[in-house]
Amino acid sequence: MASSEAQEKQVMMVGIDESDQSIYALEWVVDHFFASFAPNYPFQLLIVHAKPTVSSVIGLLGPGAPEVLPQIDSDLKRVAARVIDKAKTICASKSVNDAMIEVVEGDARNVLCEAVEKHHASVLVVGSHGYGAIKRAVLGSVSDYCSHHAHCSVLIVKKSKTKH
Repeated sequence: MASSEAQEKQVMMVGIDESDQSIYALEWVVDHFFASFAPNYPFQLLIVHAKPTVSSVIGLLGPGAPEVLPQIDSDLKRVAARVIDKAKTICASKSVNDAMIEVVEGDARNVLCEAVEKHHASVLVVGSHGYGAIKRAVLGSVSDYCSHHAHCSVLIVKKSKTKH
C-alpha cells in the first residue's frame, strides 16, 4: 500500500547545482513542504542535478583541449558527487529519507524541463541568483527559461539578503 501511495503523490522537483542559491532552494522546500509533514509528505520529492557536458566546458579552452578532457570529466563527476552528497545530507537532517535523486548530463535548462515531463512533476523549484534583466539576458537564466518552458508550475526561491 505504501508504494501505491507514493505513486499517487504529485512530484515536486528541485533542480540543484553547486550554488548557494540552489542549495537554499532545496533547504526551503524541505523545510516548508516536507519536514513539518513527516512522514505524510504531500509530495514525492525529486532532486535533479544537471551535470554539464565535457564539450560545454572545453568549448572555451581552444587548442590543447583533448589532453585535458579526462581531468575535466573527472572534475565534473566530483562536483556532481558533492552536490548529491549535500542534497542527501539536507534531506537526512530533516528525516526526509525517500527523496529520489538523479544526475543527468546536459544543459540545466533542458535537463530540468525534460525531467518535468519524464516524471510528470507538478511543481519545479529552482533557486535564483537575483540577477537583473540585462544580466539574465546576457548570461542566460535557468529559472527564466524553466518558467517559460516547463510544463508545470515553477517556483523560484530567492534567498533574502537578511535572515528573518
